[in-house]
Amino acid sequence: MTSPVPARRIHLALFAGVAAVFVWSAMGPRELHTWFLEVFPAAAAAPVLVWMYRRFRFSTLVYTLIAIHAAILMVGGHYTYAEVPLFNWLRDAWGLDRNYYDRVGHFAQGFIPAMIAREVLLRKTALSRGKMLVFLVVCICMAISAWYEILEFAIAKIIGDSAENFLGTQGDPWDTQWDMTFAWAGSAAALALLSRWHDRQLNDAS
Repeated sequence: MTSPVPARRIHLALFAGVAAVFVWSAMGPRELHTWFLEVFPAAAAAPVLVWMYRRFRFSTLVYTLIAIHAAILMVGGHYTYAEVPLFNWLRDAWGLDRNYYDRVGHFAQGFIPAMIAREVLLRKTALSRGKMLVFLVVCICMAISAWYEILEFAIAKIIGDSAENFLGTQGDPWDTQWDMTFAWAGSAAALALLSRWHDRQLNDAS
């Protein structure tokens, strides 16, 4: 029987994969300033996670989700969210009213932070598994989503019309509300689908 791959090796592979996507994303992005705004959260988080690694090491599940979220941000930054080619094709093939890649991004904005928040709360507070944990995790995700929308609003006010691709509203007056709704749906889906798997990883690490 083959021995399991050490967690540290998996984490290093995830980091290398994200670094490769970052390099690709930086090569000729559609709009440089939009690329910077979209990719900045992932680029800022990377050194923080490296610094924290010996002090607070997340589960492999959470690191995998963080890597996926970073890739989503970097793809969106490279093309701008409204022009990701696969989702343009889906829009045209299915007769959709918009490119829906930004909805994927906002779903991830709830899905991935939900597992991060869940792990921090379980490992660093006296909270136990139950309804209060679920409630607080969803509240944290909604707060992150709300703050991101406020940040988009502030940047748009500062830089004006050139923020249109960063906002990615595609003419929808309810875009902000839809973004937050998808973040809520992402957090609920993550808790429903991944909590048991997450618990097993936390139990194995303890």
